Amino acid sequence: MSLIVQKFGGSSVANAECIRRVAGIIAETYQAGNEVVVILSAQGDTTDELIAKAKEINPRPSKRELDMLMATGEQMSISLMAMCLAGMGISAVSLAGWQIGMKTNSHYGSARIERVTGERIKKELSRNRVVLVAGFQGVNPSGDITTLGRGGSDTSAVAIAAALHANKCQIYTDVDGVYTADPRKVPGARKLDEITYEEMLELASLGAQVLHNRSVEMAKKYHVQLEVLSSFKQLPGTLVKEVTKQVEQIEITGIAKDTETALFALVGLQDEPGKAFRVFRLLSNAKVNVDVILQSIGRGSIKDISFTVPKCDTEKTLAALQEHKAALGFDRIDVDTTVAKVSIVGAGMVSTPGVAAKMFEALADAKININMISTSEINISVLVNAEQADRAMNAIHDKFFGEQ
Repeated sequence: MSLIVQKFGGSSVANAECIRRVAGIIAETYQAGNEVVVILSAQGDTTDELIAKAKEINPRPSKRELDMLMATGEQMSISLMAMCLAGMGISAVSLAGWQIGMKTNSHYGSARIERVTGERIKKELSRNRVVLVAGFQGVNPSGDITTLGRGGSDTSAVAIAAALHANKCQIYTDVDGVYTADPRKVPGARKLDEITYEEMLELASLGAQVLHNRSVEMAKKYHVQLEVLSSFKQLPGTLVKEVTKQVEQIEITGIAKDTETALFALVGLQDEPGKAFRVFRLLSNAKVNVDVILQSIGRGSIKDISFTVPKCDTEKTLAALQEHKAALGFDRIDVDTTVAKVSIVGAGMVSTPGVAAKMFEALADAKININMISTSEINISVLVNAEQADRAMNAIHDKFFGEQ
């Protein structure tokens, strides 16, 4: 007997037909003799609708009350699924995050998991029940409901799989695996049979939306083998694991795009020691996550610093910099929210010369200008105009995968 953790996203349980389809997948896994724990997201656009309802009442609702409200979406999904399974003659129980001992810190809206006790899950499994768990939520030391932020149900699933020492954690979504690029934007994208944790973490962090980066990070830490599958098609998925076959024989594994980024430029900074430290300490104190950074060569006694931040932090970043303009000593701030980051990822590029040149050649042939470049051992990212991002992805994909 194996213990299988399955997670189904919002599109997989969007309506009654979808719930019945997912119930069939759960039933098949259970009837094969496995212990089954299922984590569900809220149906379709339920979370967005709940946020909109909150803002109808109060444009700036407290994060605590917003978490209390948003947690109801997942609870609705698990209760409906329990009813569906019961109608099929399968014993199932629905449990909220607090009931399974999903302990988090008190950062409402973006809480971090501290531990999962899982005692209630174990008790219900011993009764031969399918356990349905509300994803995206936990409980803080004060006993308040918290939510885990974007991608929280993926993170819930991996945390539960790690706590229970599950044999496998299956992530069901609306695509049938991890592709070399978003198949909805790149027609020639190919499904990968397997990918390393490290590569998947990079892709997730750089904009690929198949898995949330926190869930991959946790899976790597606790050696949870992930499998990404489609809840709409009965096809083999993609395994995410520590080591894959023939990793040195490919240049890159995949391409990601992130359009939720903003480019800032501080123009005319005084060129003196500690200036960059003061700029980025200020942004750190403002809880702004800075990504790509470029500092120009000094022109006399002045220099420019450019960097990117999440687009949702644009106003917060601008306010912090303007408030301290005199202390930082710069001439002006330029802000561009019409950019996108396009990245290539692959463990094979470490030992393969010319990968960057090949990427830049693809963009040059497509007449796409590069605004900024960032590199690490297994990824290269470029900033381009957002309107050209899909064309950039296709050009790069054709260059690396077109002849394979």
